[in-house]
Amino acid sequence: MILKLGIPKGSLQDATVELFRKAGFRIAIPARSYYPTIDDPEIECLLLRAQEMARYVEQGLLDAGLTGYDWVIENDADVEEVADLVYSKTGSGKARWVLAVPQDSPVRSVADLQGKRIATEAMNLTRRYLARHGVEARVEFSWGATEVKPPYLADAIVEITETGSSLRANNMRIVDTLLETNTKLIANVNAWADADKRRKIEQLGMLLQGAILAEDKVGLMMNVPKDRLPAVLEVLPSMNTPTISELTDREWVDVLVILEEKVARDLIPELKRHGAEAIVEFPLNKVVP
Repeated sequence: MILKLGIPKGSLQDATVELFRKAGFRIAIPARSYYPTIDDPEIECLLLRAQEMARYVEQGLLDAGLTGYDWVIENDADVEEVADLVYSKTGSGKARWVLAVPQDSPVRSVADLQGKRIATEAMNLTRRYLARHGVEARVEFSWGATEVKPPYLADAIVEITETGSSLRANNMRIVDTLLETNTKLIANVNAWADADKRRKIEQLGMLLQGAILAEDKVGLMMNVPKDRLPAVLEVLPSMNTPTISELTDREWVDVLVILEEKVARDLIPELKRHGAEAIVEFPLNKVVP
C-alpha cells in the first residue's frame, strides 16, 4: 500500500515539514525538486501549491493532502475533511479572507460595491459572497500584491490575512470577513473507502494533531515527599491532572504533569518552595488525547 500525499508548497512549506518532524516523520525536499522524500515506505510525497491541492485530491491523483479549508471551498472540491490542523507560516492560529478598501474609501458595506471592481485570488469565494448579498460587481483575478491594487486598479480587494498588519501597512480598512480558514488534512473519497489507506490517513491525522497540541507545552517531573504532596498539588494549575507514582522510598512520590511552557517558568520556583525536589522540565513532540 502506497499513500500519495500532497505537501503544500510556498508559505506553508517549512512549517509543514517541521510539523511532520514533530509528528515523527522526516521529510527532505531536494533543491528544485517537487518530490520530497519521507522516511515512511508507505508514503510518497508530491510538492504542490495549496491552491491546487483539493482539486487533485478530488480527482484521485493524490490520496490525501494538506491544504487550506478556503481552497477546498474555492474549488468546490468533493473530498473527505479528515483533520483540522491549526497552524500557519507564522505559528498557530487561523486566517481570514476579508473584504478591504482604502482607509478613505466611501465603501462601508458590501452593498456599496454595486458595479465596482474587486481584485482577489479567491474568485469563486468572492462571487458567491457577492451573490449572497445581491451585489453585482466585477471580480478580477489578482496574481499577487493585491493590497496595492486600490484605488487605481480596483475599488476593493478580497484578501487573506492572519494579523491584518499587511493591510494596515498599505492603508487598507477591513469591511467584512468572508471566511475563516485553517489547514486541513483532506482525503480522496475512494482512498478514504479503502481500509488500508484510511488507516494510514487516520494515523497521519492523529499524529499531526498530536504535534500541534504539544506546541508551547512542556512536561514537568519532580520528586515530592508524601507529607508535602497536598501543598504541591495545590500549586499545580487546576486544569491539569498530574500522574502520581510510588518510588522505592515509600515516603516519596514522583509527580508528572503537562502544562503550558510559559506557566512553567513561574511555577518551578513555587514548587521548589513547597517541597518538590529534582524538578525536570522536558519538551514535548506530541500530545495525543
